[in-house]
Amino acid sequence: MPQSESLPELITHLNNSGIPASVDAAVILGSGLGGFSSQLQNAVSIPYSDIPGFPQSTVEGHSGSLFYGMIGNRHILAFSGRFHHYEGHPFERTILPVQVAAALNARLLVISNAAGALNSRFSPGDLMLIDDLLQIGFKVLPAGPVHNFRYNIDALVPLVRKTALELGIELKQGTYCYVKGPTYETRAEIQAFKRLGADVVGMSTLPELIEAQRLGISTIGITLVTNMGTGISTVKLDHSDIKEVAEKRKKDFGNLVASLIRSF
Repeated sequence: MPQSESLPELITHLNNSGIPASVDAAVILGSGLGGFSSQLQNAVSIPYSDIPGFPQSTVEGHSGSLFYGMIGNRHILAFSGRFHHYEGHPFERTILPVQVAAALNARLLVISNAAGALNSRFSPGDLMLIDDLLQIGFKVLPAGPVHNFRYNIDALVPLVRKTALELGIELKQGTYCYVKGPTYETRAEIQAFKRLGADVVGMSTLPELIEAQRLGISTIGITLVTNMGTGISTVKLDHSDIKEVAEKRKKDFGNLVASLIRSF
């Protein structure tokens, strides 16, 4: 997955639009979590359609805008909307926000998503820290040359858990299973993923986490559990559920991420 050829021009455009050459942190917002942008002071937004080389976000719950603003004295980028492989984007395009964050020297990247739970101890509305990754039937590889690559956030786990505890926010921890989508998984697939050790399953995030670690950005992945996997619950799955669950947890999610940014 090579770096986008248009990245230098894209960064120049962002700088000319008022975004500084360096930011402190960046956040990629998953389905229904775009409300995090309200945490930013003096925020400005740039529609993806106004950014040369940026594709459009077509999934419901993704506004398709880049926000820039402040949290305390920290300069923050927030990508409200991402690009999924199942929408027809090649993997090198799905990781473009990560490459933008790296080009703007972000020290911390928070990547969020909405996903279904396989772990019966989880419930819709739970927040989960991603501490491991699982991909089935194919490999999304790091974009450039690496040696002995392994996803590892062990050094950041104590900070995230301490921050959540101080805020009184219950935080699960577990393995994110990536599937290409775009359809929800069958009962048989859910049972197979569960036996392989997955706690949640989703259609994004893994390529971004891998690229962020390759680029050396300190990265935290957070999942909002919006539903139980097929066969684990008798409730029929529907994308509209994401918005309803996200609305209930958007304040906790926003407070957690803002506190992590302030303390990092």
